[in-house]
Amino acid sequence: MSETSREQRPPAGNPASSSDGAPTGNGRPGAVPGPVEHRSFCRLCISLCGILVTTEQERVLSVRGDPGHPLTRGYTCAKGRSLGDAHHDPARLDGPLIDRGDGLEPVSWSTCLGDLAERLNAIVAESGPDSVGMYLATASAFDAAGRRTAEQLLRAIGSASRYTSTTVDTPCKPLVSELMAGHPGLVPALDADRATLVLLLGLNPVVSHGHLNAFPDPVRRLRALARRGEVVVCDPRRTETARLATTHLALRPGSDYALVAHLVRELLRQGADREHLGRHATGVPEFAAAVEPFDIERTASVTGLDRTDIAELVASVRRHGTVAAQTGTGVTMSASANVTEWLVWALHVVTGSYDRPGGMWFNPGFLKSSDRRDFRTSSGEPGPGPRSRPELPRRWNEYPCAAIADEIESGNLRALIVVGGNPLTSLPEAGRLRGALAKLDVLAVADIRHTDTTALATHVLACAGQLERADVPHFVDQFQAAVVSQYTSAVVPIGADRRPMWWCFTDLGRRMGHHVLPGGADPDRTCDDDVIAPLVGRARLSFDQLRASPTAVVADEAVFGWVTERALPGGRWRLAPRALVEQLANLAPPASFVVVPRRQARHLNSQLRDPLGTERTLDEPELLVHPDDAAELGLHQGAPARVRSSSGQVTGIVRVDPGLRRGVVSIPHGFETVNAAELTSGTVGVDPLTGMVLQSGIPVTLEATDGAIAPAPGVD
Repeated sequence: MSETSREQRPPAGNPASSSDGAPTGNGRPGAVPGPVEHRSFCRLCISLCGILVTTEQERVLSVRGDPGHPLTRGYTCAKGRSLGDAHHDPARLDGPLIDRGDGLEPVSWSTCLGDLAERLNAIVAESGPDSVGMYLATASAFDAAGRRTAEQLLRAIGSASRYTSTTVDTPCKPLVSELMAGHPGLVPALDADRATLVLLLGLNPVVSHGHLNAFPDPVRRLRALARRGEVVVCDPRRTETARLATTHLALRPGSDYALVAHLVRELLRQGADREHLGRHATGVPEFAAAVEPFDIERTASVTGLDRTDIAELVASVRRHGTVAAQTGTGVTMSASANVTEWLVWALHVVTGSYDRPGGMWFNPGFLKSSDRRDFRTSSGEPGPGPRSRPELPRRWNEYPCAAIADEIESGNLRALIVVGGNPLTSLPEAGRLRGALAKLDVLAVADIRHTDTTALATHVLACAGQLERADVPHFVDQFQAAVVSQYTSAVVPIGADRRPMWWCFTDLGRRMGHHVLPGGADPDRTCDDDVIAPLVGRARLSFDQLRASPTAVVADEAVFGWVTERALPGGRWRLAPRALVEQLANLAPPASFVVVPRRQARHLNSQLRDPLGTERTLDEPELLVHPDDAAELGLHQGAPARVRSSSGQVTGIVRVDPGLRRGVVSIPHGFETVNAAELTSGTVGVDPLTGMVLQSGIPVTLEATDGAIAPAPGVD
């Protein structure tokens, strides 16, 4: 690229340079003193709410919802409004760090990346490319340029040791998509403008804003859906979403599959769209046989629901004719995740609700435009697992995260690059994992702030935060509530000695002898837009058109018919995948006392859990317990209690919640001291089809304790 062409670009996303040539900011010349308002979008979750950010030079003064955004219309949640506080968080990483044996110390980028490149190359030379692994966590999905270059670096190294957050909480979704439709990337979304019967299982969008299905401005949307028809929430807790529903079914954790199996069983007898099934499904007799055992007696026994409530739900589906159902982490983290997700998909197929108005549509993506592409059909058979855990499946070009500790302990994995994540609070057996990470020759962490994991790192790459970089929502494109996209420039210059994540991995690759950017572009002569533009190559609009739009561009509210016409093998859904039929037949009934996860309004995974130097109210990792269970076990409000599983234990403060079903204790994820990951195991309680560690519906005991809440093993 010539210097002339670079100078003609708008300043947005065109970094200035420091003395060593690395980009340090967004290069807006002639900044006007005084407050300035910038239009952007929040990248904390998949709803991508439009925001207005008020800044004064390098300070972020406020963040509020953008009334001009076509989907979110001025809405943003407490997490989004805290972006300014997070940007100025005292725990922000300000520059590269290296551990020389006595703890992390600041160094120059040249020293940090030069040392890291030398050590990684030596490991590859001694032990092969697979000895270098990468963990791509949730936050990396919200940095389009950063994630793309990280993945390109791993490919250039030639390593198969790729791990992502997909196998932490949601692998059932691509699995079912692949087994039923031949492709792992189909993402069904409810037709919010026309649906009259909405069924939400283990999903609390008022707090989570959706789970692989964006649910922006959730209260307004739920109220509109309830006014138009019925909203049924299946959850063992009366969640914030359940309070807005027309019906709340407080079923046993992990029993959702039985309820949905009964629904489709009854609909196959009366209410199924037989014409649609005949033209667009295979395996109907096998599927009918699989769900036949779930009569109302068995369903009531497994779910703990009243027979009348079950019968009324069946009647509702028959009355409405179509249904729009979605699952959340309450389902997808459980032992019945694959089966429940499959049965939910089957419910839509049986009623003819997929790819049709009033039911569910499939977002092809504004940027990906899958409805204009050809598809290769997959059988859904997994590849071989990692050497230390050959029984685990390899799917979608990645290994399950359950294998990370084993691969390190066996010596197969000598270096791990963590991209935008904190595995010590999200992966199983935190104490064991901490010991494993300490054995690595290299633990490199690319992040925006200090975490439990950066404290163990050999190299820390201080990356630009979301307000410091240009971006498009590439990796969450198909999860949106419409065919929509948006470009944002950086709204403040990159502070301190941080760098864009794409620059970090491009320069690291260059030092290792790999071309990461297309054509071997020089990272010091490249800007955010140069890396983003290729990601928009298949989009509804050109990159220049998208960049010129003042706010999000909605191409379509919903798109129908393309999956049936273009994507399905032979135009037919595979209704009875053998692996799922077998898993349904072998599911054990839920245990009598279990732990379930929950989302929180001001806390996101391991983010936003700590004070940000303001008066911001924090969520606490309390143990929610039903009043009758508390009384029976001698537990008291505000007192500590211990939760034990077969794999570990955690201690937390009790909060009595009458909206929780009996036999359940609810714990949030992502905290350090009350670390729910300590209750899980990477070897016991792992789903055989996906390798996901089970985190919901785990059998536990609960007891009062007089002891103080201590950090997890090995935590200072």
